[in-house]
Amino acid sequence: MNLQDVLILLVDDEPAIRDMLQLILNKEGFRQIDSASTAQEALNACERKKYDIILLDVMLPDKSGFDICPFLRVTTDAPILFITAKNSDLEKLTGFAMGGDDYITKPFNPLEVVARMKAQLRRVKLHDDERTTNISTNSYIYDFGRFQINERAGELMVDGNVMPCPAQVFQLLLFFCKHPNQIFTKSQLYEAVWGENSFGDDNTVSVHIGRIRERIEKDMKAPQYLLTIRGLGYKLIQKEGM
Repeated sequence: MNLQDVLILLVDDEPAIRDMLQLILNKEGFRQIDSASTAQEALNACERKKYDIILLDVMLPDKSGFDICPFLRVTTDAPILFITAKNSDLEKLTGFAMGGDDYITKPFNPLEVVARMKAQLRRVKLHDDERTTNISTNSYIYDFGRFQINERAGELMVDGNVMPCPAQVFQLLLFFCKHPNQIFTKSQLYEAVWGENSFGDDNTVSVHIGRIRERIEKDMKAPQYLLTIRGLGYKLIQKEGM
């Protein structure tokens, strides 16, 4: 991936943080960086352009980053990295539940922000490359009865209907579909899907497991497909004949 071609939206109401991040990103090879200082500016920007990645401050003067994230998800599948001074588990879970892909707390090391951005961009590129090169007629479609996942189209079908699915949720479900009936720990799933073991967070996996179940299970309290194997991890069940 050519970093000069990556289009970034940086949303923060503190000019010093915007300037600092832009300086570091420029030094790392990123050249196309748009900035916004309010939630409305961010929404307007995403209507005008298709961004590759978004850095989104939670505490904005008009609305919070949490408030606008679901609206951003209507127009973009780009990775969204929340930036905030709040570091409680509840805040992190809220960020992931709203559609975010990562969560960075202030004060932060700018180089860690860059590393997390590059990790997200690698995951997107890997997914796009797999969709492009996988030309076998049916090898990219995974059928589990109630739901099907089409890797090339990037679609999840549930009961015959297309189900909206954020990028990281899709990637995690796709990983399970490619490895049915196998047990994976949270750390294994994080490393396989997010790609940066040193930044692992059990809550990230747990939230995304819940978001998968919201889509594929008839009853989240009694899952039939994506099971928790107590003390071991998670397993996606593929019934015989599927």
